[in-house]
Amino acid sequence: MIRVLFVCTGNTCRSPMAEAILKAKKIKNVEVKSAGVFAIDGEEASYQAQEVLAEKNIGYFHRSALLTNELIDWATYVLTMTVGHKSTILAQYPSSIRKTFTLKEFAFENIEGDVLDPFGGSVEQYKRTFEELDLLIQSMMDKLE
Repeated sequence: MIRVLFVCTGNTCRSPMAEAILKAKKIKNVEVKSAGVFAIDGEEASYQAQEVLAEKNIGYFHRSALLTNELIDWATYVLTMTVGHKSTILAQYPSSIRKTFTLKEFAFENIEGDVLDPFGGSVEQYKRTFEELDLLIQSMMDKLE
């Protein structure tokens, strides 16, 4: 079983969309969760994220979760939305160094960079982030199958 944990800041925008996208691909033997390095437990995904997922016919129920040691231990891969998230995780959970990557470096090996943050933006900005996430997740599929 491969367990993928997507991580962003508040776990209401990017990481929930990434979780929903990967879950919708229904890959055998892959489990997916998401969390945030500064999340408040129990928040819904932003209404813009919900709207974009609904437009893409991706059904998804989400409640935010704060990143914990248990989630780090659960994960085969911890995939962050930014270099900053990765640095935060490695500082707090140094034992996760071999399994923590930015989503971009995991998808495209040796490419650094951040996923566009749509927080507080328009639905159009969320759509652009969704498209970026979908491309990155599609590019990493061979590592999960």
